[in-house]
Amino acid sequence: MKTISVPKEASTVIMLRPAIDREHGPFEVLMVQRHPDSLFVPDCYVFPGGCIDDDDCSLESASFCQGLDRQKAFQILVDMPTEAMALGAWVAATRETFEETGIFISDDTRDLHTIACYRSRLLAGQATFTDILKMEKWTLSLDRLKYFAHWITPEFLPYRYDVRFFVAIAPEGQEATHDGIELTGHTWITPQRALGKYEQNRFNMVLPTIMTLRELCRFDTIEAVFQSVETKNVPPILTTVTKRDGRLVEIMPDGTIFSPVL
Repeated sequence: MKTISVPKEASTVIMLRPAIDREHGPFEVLMVQRHPDSLFVPDCYVFPGGCIDDDDCSLESASFCQGLDRQKAFQILVDMPTEAMALGAWVAATRETFEETGIFISDDTRDLHTIACYRSRLLAGQATFTDILKMEKWTLSLDRLKYFAHWITPEFLPYRYDVRFFVAIAPEGQEATHDGIELTGHTWITPQRALGKYEQNRFNMVLPTIMTLRELCRFDTIEAVFQSVETKNVPPILTTVTKRDGRLVEIMPDGTIFSPVL
């Protein structure tokens, strides 16, 4: 009997900005390319993000949060194990975005040189995210992150994640730079163009990313995206993977079949 791995709690951020060239859509999303040697979705374009760690859920991290506390976070993420982990999902989303892209979601600083220096120390293991917040007395503007989607990696795969997707508007003046460790590239691209390149086999993506981009294509403005989350029901989506006609296919809860499976 095959053992089903327990998915790890994780967060990801769909960073939005107005499109520079509106020919392919009204706004762009920031996407990062995973290293080809990654154990999970290698060489694929995804949104910045990663696993929630213990420090993200600590009381000390909570003390640097602005616009959201543990109780409010738990009211939104009602299926999280604890209030601490619910707020930790927002903290992890902010931390992972900073680590992977250098974008820092806070109202406290515009000093780009300082941000870059601290990111380097974080990536080198010379300081934790909480250490940085403490040293600079920075707060995390968690009210900028809005809950958008919830995907769980299929039971078929050995590496599984229970991922909360958040949308955020890119802070003005900050440029994205991929970390060069877990990621080998990044791009700002409209959802429409990303999906078009995927159909041409020029932009590798997995189902949660594809479906999220398809949903974003429904909106004409960034404001409309954020208006939609005010009343949006966000159910967890767990697909199944099975073999049909000699190939693996992924099946959505509504029965829609997706292929191929990476």
